[in-house]
Amino acid sequence: MNITEISSRDNALVKELRRLSRESGMYRRLGYAWIEGDHLCRAALARGLQPKVAVFAKSFWPQAPVEWAQAASKVVVLDDALFADISGLESPARMGYVMPWAADVQVRSGVPTVVLDRVQDAGNVGSILRSASAFGFQQIVALKGTAALWSQKVLRAGMGAHFALYLVEGVEADALAQLQVPVVVTSSHRGDLIHHSSLPWPCAWAMGHEGQGVGPAVEAMAAQHVRIAQPGGEESLNVAAAAAICLHASAVSHLD
Repeated sequence: MNITEISSRDNALVKELRRLSRESGMYRRLGYAWIEGDHLCRAALARGLQPKVAVFAKSFWPQAPVEWAQAASKVVVLDDALFADISGLESPARMGYVMPWAADVQVRSGVPTVVLDRVQDAGNVGSILRSASAFGFQQIVALKGTAALWSQKVLRAGMGAHFALYLVEGVEADALAQLQVPVVVTSSHRGDLIHHSSLPWPCAWAMGHEGQGVGPAVEAMAAQHVRIAQPGGEESLNVAAAAAICLHASAVSHLD
């Protein structure tokens, strides 16, 4: 096992980790992503992914499970203050992985999909990924203007869902023609109530911008519109909450 101890803020790896942690789209430039904390790291390993580098805080290294270190080809041990400096968390998790990253650019056909049309809040995006994984969806297609899928905030909100999904991001709406499944769009004023609707499977649920909803290009592709009953009288739902309701409805509709 190749183990390197680092105590300098000027070390090249430390500088890259700091950028990965703080700059949301840096993984696209560097070709790898930073995942921090034992939960995310366990989730990656459970899906058979192999980290490039395992990074541990010095105080945690003696008690770190050996399999966490053996999963990577290289182990780096950072002084605690240095790990805290590169950490994206208020309470540093004391370990993380550098994971190889390459863009998925080809939209897959015929699979249950969630389309994110300029969903900009990272917490919403991560929550939607988590719901998609939980309810049997296989693919996320994030159109341009959507929050970076592998940013730290999205990763934390996703709670490991990234590693179960095929993720395409940064594409234009015309890429959705490759889906070859019905596109379903929610609306506050159009379509049948979701609990009265016959939902197709597989399908692609389109979730839109927090304030503007789904854009005209995606709207034009919709095969079906549905509404979510809101007996309490609110004007609209948070997009992540709406997604969870819709994806669950699809998941249970084809179980019988």
